[in-house]
Amino acid sequence: MTEESPSRPRRFAPLDPERREKDGNDGPLLKGIVFDVDGTLCEPQNYMFAEMRASLNIEKPTDILDHVYSLPASDQDAAMEKIRTIERNAMRSQKPQVGLVELMEYLDSRGIRKGICTRNFDTPVNHLLTTFLPRHTFHPIVTREFRPPKPSPAGILHIAKQWSVADNWATDDGGQSLIMVGDSIDDMTAGYQAGAATVLLVNEVNAHLATHEHTDLCVRRLDDLIPILEKGFVGQIGWREENADTRAQAEAVLEKQ
Repeated sequence: MTEESPSRPRRFAPLDPERREKDGNDGPLLKGIVFDVDGTLCEPQNYMFAEMRASLNIEKPTDILDHVYSLPASDQDAAMEKIRTIERNAMRSQKPQVGLVELMEYLDSRGIRKGICTRNFDTPVNHLLTTFLPRHTFHPIVTREFRPPKPSPAGILHIAKQWSVADNWATDDGGQSLIMVGDSIDDMTAGYQAGAATVLLVNEVNAHLATHEHTDLCVRRLDDLIPILEKGFVGQIGWREENADTRAQAEAVLEKQ
């Protein structure tokens, strides 16, 4: 975790400059958003994980990457290739999340940097970007080659550092000027420990994470973030300052389980 965790609930000033001036909002400015890939930029392909565990002859709750890295060095390449083969096959059926393009166009219009922090390897990530977001730039892109992977905050902090250098930020505040958007506990924990605000893209499988202490806010589709960012981000879920509408979104999903 960063040396000084930011106060909760997390807040950012409205991205709408007129609203920011009118309201006199003195909240911190959002400097960038980091996205997970599978289950976040594209629809979940959770069946992959069962296939990976079967190919490696392991069961839950063993972490797939932790298992591979625990193998003798001479066996790691073969094990990793089994995982990559499954991911290559799955990428052919990738489907973009609802509101994906709309959110990215909005972020570009407001000059908000976009990065990626994923446990996938680069081929399916590049396939998704070139297929569904060919006109949009994400940088840096942190993939499986970067270690340690999520739930470590290292990848998000690496992105924050790259952005601070590029933008000549006066101080390096770690991830405190960022939002991490994802769909898993690894995403929420990595963001929280980096000091970033966290947004859960909630679905029937991960709805229980809506009330997790590492989750600041949940949305049901990516473009739900647009009005939130325009008006000023305020984290609610998990910090006892729940907004009724946001809480209702999570509970609506929970009721479907």
